[in-house]
Amino acid sequence: MRIILSLLGLALAAAVPAAAQAPVITEQGDPSVRADTIYRLAVDPADYPEEEHVLLLDDGVVRMEPDGTGSRTYRTVVQVLTQDAAENWGELSFGWDLKRERHRLNWVRVIDAATGRVISDKPVHDQQSLAPVDFDAPVYTDRQTRRVSLGGVQAGVIVDYSYTTETLQSVLPGDWMGSWGIHTGAPTLRSRYILDVPASYQPRMEERNLTFRRREQVRDGRRVYTWATHDLPKIEAEPFAALDSNTVYMGLSFAGRTEWADVARWYAGLSADRYTLTPQIEARLAEVVKDARTLDDSLRAVHRWVAQDFRYVSLSLGIGGYQPRTPEEVMRTQYGDCKDKATLFIALARRMGVNAHPVLLNSYGGVDAAMPSINQFNHMIAAVERPGGYTYLDLTAEIIPWGEINPSYQGAFGLVVHPDGRGEPVTFPRAQPADNRMESLVAGELAEDGTFTGTFTTASTGTLQYGLREAFSARISPRDRQEITRNLAQNVFEGARGDSLEIFDGKDLRAVPRTRVWLSGGRAATPSGGTLILTLPFGNGASRELIAELESRDEPRRFDIDVADVIGPVETVTEYRVTLPEGYRARLPRNVVAESAFGRYTAEFAQEGRELRVVRRVAGLRGTEPKERLPELLTFLRDMSKDDVQFIVVEPAGS
Repeated sequence: MRIILSLLGLALAAAVPAAAQAPVITEQGDPSVRADTIYRLAVDPADYPEEEHVLLLDDGVVRMEPDGTGSRTYRTVVQVLTQDAAENWGELSFGWDLKRERHRLNWVRVIDAATGRVISDKPVHDQQSLAPVDFDAPVYTDRQTRRVSLGGVQAGVIVDYSYTTETLQSVLPGDWMGSWGIHTGAPTLRSRYILDVPASYQPRMEERNLTFRRREQVRDGRRVYTWATHDLPKIEAEPFAALDSNTVYMGLSFAGRTEWADVARWYAGLSADRYTLTPQIEARLAEVVKDARTLDDSLRAVHRWVAQDFRYVSLSLGIGGYQPRTPEEVMRTQYGDCKDKATLFIALARRMGVNAHPVLLNSYGGVDAAMPSINQFNHMIAAVERPGGYTYLDLTAEIIPWGEINPSYQGAFGLVVHPDGRGEPVTFPRAQPADNRMESLVAGELAEDGTFTGTFTTASTGTLQYGLREAFSARISPRDRQEITRNLAQNVFEGARGDSLEIFDGKDLRAVPRTRVWLSGGRAATPSGGTLILTLPFGNGASRELIAELESRDEPRRFDIDVADVIGPVETVTEYRVTLPEGYRARLPRNVVAESAFGRYTAEFAQEGRELRVVRRVAGLRGTEPKERLPELLTFLRDMSKDDVQFIVVEPAGS
């Protein structure tokens, strides 16, 4: 019986690509796919003991026009295997733009997988509302949300639903974009994607890692592309997988014929009249820069003012999702979103005689430069022309200092928009690992009873500074200060008391991110038979659990290695300098050095006179290494793990 059902499914997968036209899917169903045939693909849960659910069908049918209008219909048929999965699939949500799109729920059904009986054919609860607004970073949009609750969803059922989103108007005429992940994160028995466009129209198209061929047919003035495959296994996650350059996940990307120049010209026109300053704003500008001695000082002062003194609120309603508000509106309301605040800063910089421009980007990086579309962008920053090139400023990031770039889009694509409408593609600089540095020092004296008196100091730069800046960006009350002092001390040594806390203002963008606290009374060592067992306050290089995970995998590795995931593009130094009691010596562990294409690690143990020094340095790298170098990575991790020292024995000389 299994073989017969499998052949039925294969016949479906083979027959679908032969269609010369995209199916018209409505509330009455999909004429190209028989539901009962799909339902008979239901699996035996015992064959999938590790899975929460299995996709019986993952289906997309998209019809697009050259002007960017069109429709997208998606269907999911999922077999629920566990109660946890039932919790997830019993609630469905859909979203669309009220101004430009129209939504239709074609059907939603719950089916008994064993018998094929329909348990329910409509939601038990169906509610529509505007998208909720986050209080921390309010964004008001025309986004509509529909949420439906399904009855009868439990382990052993099939959930089958289909919905259509029609695009009635494109934001930028002719601009559209779409993507399709063929691998879904779950076993998928049938996968189909159809793209229907005019025969004379050639959309941009990217196919990634396909193991099958698409079908392409022209009929009645339409060109129909079909991608159909079957029996896709779940791709298991691997440590340090290089996903950006992987050769494993199959996927598709599409876009219209828009060029980056079109996007830049469109945005330049949309924002052309948004840089006018009122006399009141110019008076406030003069006040902000009155203490500046140089032009750079003035720019820094304006950067801090716009980034920190205007609340983040986004009114992304209609074209307001793309067109910035005027400086006068931002000044009057004292709030703005990324494009509002960037526009205000650019207008102020230009008033000071400096060339500054808006930059379109994605706040998470990942823009595909080969697929020009406004849909790839969700953020805006400013680019200031300075000697040596652009200085990029994110006016929504109130604790990122002048000239530093948010780590999430370092190395990513951006589009500088010039006043004449010219677009300039740029790649944001990456900070070097040495620029992302943290140094921690515990220094002081050990008494014969094992207590410690000294200081704990931490300083950081680059990516590693933002945790400290965030922690000290709000007002610190006397009670907060006491708690911070106590926590810092006790995190170093059990029972330690803290005093004389030195901190900085996280919003002072010129301040060095540095903290220092005085320690006393902490239990740094435990007396034992005439010796002291000294506890080291910082971690070591041991990573045995990770090594065991890498060694235990039965399947050959599929992904190349993301070097930055091993350590990170950072450098850290931890140092413990302790003056031992008179006449005491330490039993020094061996020094450790581990170095490879994945980074460098050193651990140094030394004593000069009474001073014991333990210094550990970790330096990461970026890049991608082939999966065949996994043994070298394991060797590197094993070499690091040779430093598993947590304690050092300290004893009177001659013992």
